[in-house]
Amino acid sequence: IIGATVVADYGFAKIVQLAQSSFLTLVDATKGIHSAEEPKTVTLALVSEEVEAWYEYLTRQGVTMHRALQITPGQAHDGFVALDPEGYFLEFERFNGHPENAQLLPRLAAISPTYPTSGETLRPARPAQLGITATVLWLYYQDIEAISRFYTTALGLEQVVDQGFARIYQTSPSGFLGPVIAGQGLHPYTEQKAATISLLTDDIDVWFERLRGKPQFRLRTEEIVTRDRYRAFVGYDPEDYFMEFNTFLSHPDNQKLLGALQPQD
Repeated sequence: IIGATVVADYGFAKIVQLAQSSFLTLVDATKGIHSAEEPKTVTLALVSEEVEAWYEYLTRQGVTMHRALQITPGQAHDGFVALDPEGYFLEFERFNGHPENAQLLPRLAAISPTYPTSGETLRPARPAQLGITATVLWLYYQDIEAISRFYTTALGLEQVVDQGFARIYQTSPSGFLGPVIAGQGLHPYTEQKAATISLLTDDIDVWFERLRGKPQFRLRTEEIVTRDRYRAFVGYDPEDYFMEFNTFLSHPDNQKLLGALQPQD
């Protein structure tokens, strides 16, 4: 229904491309590092200029809505929240011309939206005019000041939006992380979270050396794990979201993914 392109299929997991440099990994809950019973304390926002058309399309497809479309003149953003088939929140959001978005909007304007292709998709039902410009992964914390320090000092990310109870940091041209004060957004705080923040990098050794000495980042793997398709390490952020750093290697299963990761003009 979303019409995302599958760029890697490992059997137990599929990686789909949502926007220019934004990807989502779907994992069999019986084989991954999270269980189906863990709270789904995460919201994936798909940033689009066509939120009204997305709402009409998804409603027509029978998708369950958690929050109906809200359009308010003068608001910093408009959108709605849908439920995926297993209960994860999918937010469709448009950031409007507003002082709050002054740093974000020029970055979004520089991104070419991703539209459905005639290639492989999970379900090629998405109308051709429905684009996705970027993604924001909203995450829910008790101490937003501490997590903001972690994002800026440990990860070196730049804050581009401050909504008070929520902030946005850029991780790639179209990828953003959004820490939210738990209980003030769509989710309360939970100790467990059925989500992993995955950051793709060509400099995994540099990241490992940088983070393994940081008190805010606990390593789950004491060294970089190397397999035939990837090199990776996993740790925990200050409030125990899993955070994974990945380098995908040259392998037949990664051919399409590596092509999608190439810089775009």
